[in-house]
Amino acid sequence: MTPSPAPVTGRTALVVDDSADQGDLLRLHLERLGYEVVLVVTAEAAIESYRRLAPAVAIIDLMLPGIDGWQLVRTMKQEVPDCVLVVTSVLGLEEFPIVDGVLPKPFTAADVAKTLALLFPAASATGESDHDGGQGR
Repeated sequence: MTPSPAPVTGRTALVVDDSADQGDLLRLHLERLGYEVVLVVTAEAAIESYRRLAPAVAIIDLMLPGIDGWQLVRTMKQEVPDCVLVVTSVLGLEEFPIVDGVLPKPFTAADVAKTLALLFPAASATGESDHDGGQGR
């Protein structure tokens, strides 16, 4: 995967998905919303990335090779508690009380925008594209 250029916005999104199609689609939607996107395919790579980048939001597929998405969510809750955690799932938020949001599968650009608007209401209300997602980053 070749990283695509993204504007420097101060809003970093970490996408963790071992499906190239799903990861690339999420990256496209997030970049259109003004995020700088780091896409990784394993939880191990995600741990290295979030320790270096301090993302405002992480969108995590639960079915990952090696360390699974559940363990990654638990680790991130402890190590980067200010990072907003979203999982991609066919189940609803009530099934995932430890996370901040659920992005339904299959998702559309509107689903991504709606999920992030619910998690970062100040950002969507002002329409700013260079803010930090309310996370001080």
